[in-house]
Amino acid sequence: MTDEADNAAAPEDATTPPDDTAARREQAMRELTAARDSHQKREDISKGRRGLVIVNTGNGKGKTTAALGLMLRAHGRGLRVKMFQFLKHESAKFGEHRTLDALGIAYQGLGDGFTWRSRDLENTASLAQHGWELASAAILSGEYDLVVLDEFTYPLTYGWVAWADVQATLQARDPLMHVVITGRDALPELIALADTVSEVQPLKHAYDAGIGAQRGVEY
Repeated sequence: MTDEADNAAAPEDATTPPDDTAARREQAMRELTAARDSHQKREDISKGRRGLVIVNTGNGKGKTTAALGLMLRAHGRGLRVKMFQFLKHESAKFGEHRTLDALGIAYQGLGDGFTWRSRDLENTASLAQHGWELASAAILSGEYDLVVLDEFTYPLTYGWVAWADVQATLQARDPLMHVVITGRDALPELIALADTVSEVQPLKHAYDAGIGAQRGVEY
């Protein structure tokens, strides 16, 4: 066979792996059936509403997005919700802000933008402390059923807000109230206090392939 013929045959040899959907389905059905048959309902699960501290942390994308989804769910159930954003400026109008405006969901920007671009970190720290005072007052006011502290792990990690003050507020809040905190590098003390902690880790990100932030996805 000539080289030309070899080259012509190459695409046929570089076939994709065979479709293993049927094998996956067969295995999944066995495992699901076994799990169903062995399931026993726990008897120690409490019933009724109870306030939770929920933390979304980790280096992956989606922490704020998950908190926004939870806000929408709570709003749909008639809960009174508000979001405090510790990095975004009060005049920010990203996609989520436009949606919250349309739904009548309260939010407040407390920062001066991204901390690593700040020209005055002392002012940024002061804004975070003032923002925490506003958020703490809201948590203790009894006016809300769920408060989101978006990107709040950073003021805690940087020492701009004292953990002791945050702990005191969370422990003094109404026992039926939910608080959601997002951001990277959550303090161990916060993780220990929280009821639910999710760590989002990146496997791939479009930015690593040179793809910039997309309207309606990142902002």
